[in-house]
Amino acid sequence: RIPLSISNLPRPAEFSQALYTFDIGQNDLGHGFQTMSEKQVRDSIPDIVGELSKAIHILYKEGARFFWIHNTGPLGCLPYNVIYGKKPGNVDKNGCVKAQNEAAMEFNKQLKNKITWLRTQLPFAKFTYVDVYSAKYDLISNAKKLGFVDPFNFCCGSFYGYHINCGKKAIVNGTVYGNPCEHPSNHISWDGIHYSQTANMLVSNRILNGSLSDPPVSIQDACHHQTDI
Repeated sequence: RIPLSISNLPRPAEFSQALYTFDIGQNDLGHGFQTMSEKQVRDSIPDIVGELSKAIHILYKEGARFFWIHNTGPLGCLPYNVIYGKKPGNVDKNGCVKAQNEAAMEFNKQLKNKITWLRTQLPFAKFTYVDVYSAKYDLISNAKKLGFVDPFNFCCGSFYGYHINCGKKAIVNGTVYGNPCEHPSNHISWDGIHYSQTANMLVSNRILNGSLSDPPVSIQDACHHQTDI
């Protein structure tokens, strides 16, 4: 490991050469579904996307030029949301909550439209829109073929009595702490909300080569592609 020092920190002139990455939507929509109606969640999407646009404008003004932006994943496939949102008739063929995935897809549609608009407003910027939703949904759809256990069976955690695959546990001030499951790499979800390291590696392998990107450029080329591709 290279020790941190002033000499290896980025210099101001290098900030305009950096690739700025954004992964947005899951926490915004997830919190919304816990506190608002489905309609209210959908109505909030333009504001969320608008805040991202404002942030990009600020970075652009400061010299940022290269942006790698992830759309949001299939929210309705997170084990936490399946446990609390699953009702008769509201799940898809893979067992994911339809309404939450539909909201995620609507978010992604508006996000992509906003990026298209930003390309016209910030002519010197290079934007890569990355379809993380497809990578994650394919992973969940093919979980067992890829050697994972049930995709809704998370490795360690507890939600109001649902305590899954953990070893010894302790409760401190109402928070459950526990050892991880015996084979964490066999699980897509670590704690019911976040993906495991193995799952994240598979998702990364799908998106870094540019096959799920608009324009279809790899992350290595994201600082060089032309906006008219």
